[in-house]
Amino acid sequence: MCAKLTCLMLGLVLAVTVVAAPSAGAPRQDEAIMRKAVQQFLSDQAKGLPGEVDIALGPIDPRLYLAACPGFEVFLPGGNKAWGKTTVGVRCSEPTHWTVYISAVVHVNGDYVAAVTPLAQGQQLTDRDVAIVHGDLTSLPPGIVTDLSQAIGFTIARSVPAGVPVRQDALRSQQVVLSGQVVHLVSGGEGFKVSAEGRALANASEGQVVQARTAGGQVVSGVAKMGGTIVVTY
Repeated sequence: MCAKLTCLMLGLVLAVTVVAAPSAGAPRQDEAIMRKAVQQFLSDQAKGLPGEVDIALGPIDPRLYLAACPGFEVFLPGGNKAWGKTTVGVRCSEPTHWTVYISAVVHVNGDYVAAVTPLAQGQQLTDRDVAIVHGDLTSLPPGIVTDLSQAIGFTIARSVPAGVPVRQDALRSQQVVLSGQVVHLVSGGEGFKVSAEGRALANASEGQVVQARTAGGQVVSGVAKMGGTIVVTY
């Protein structure tokens, strides 16, 4: 005979053991198949990223019993991203319900643009100011410039120390129209072209929409182009 409290505790332990243990003959989920699915899921999510993708999955607790699930679903928990340190979920709805989370590290090794020398606000970049560096893009802040053509000729909007990656929000495109500048207003259609002079009412970069005032006082809008030209559309 055991004491009443000892018997009660023993009964609880046995109950937990019975619940946790697999039923006799019940097939277990193949871990290799599940890991392969997670690997493929992260590979698909990383498509289009500018670089070579390397994925490392964390272990699954071997003590977990997951019943075989032919239609399990792989998903990203809310707020998680498919790069850097992340967590991927796998869940089963039928024939049993279970969810397991697997840690992962997704490296994206690629090129990015970094400052060769300190870059000052208002400085227009040349090929002597920046260079291509190769590294893990997931360890860098978002919005990193990855191609020299995205930087050379642009103007620094805020200073960037030497050796630091150049971000897109630290650049502004070269202004091709300045406020108060006399500009060429060009408009046309099928079989005709009209040009006139006007005065720009704001600064604008290549491709930006800007307003100008014609000699007659009319305010028109158009797309800024190199050479102080605004292409007006009516």
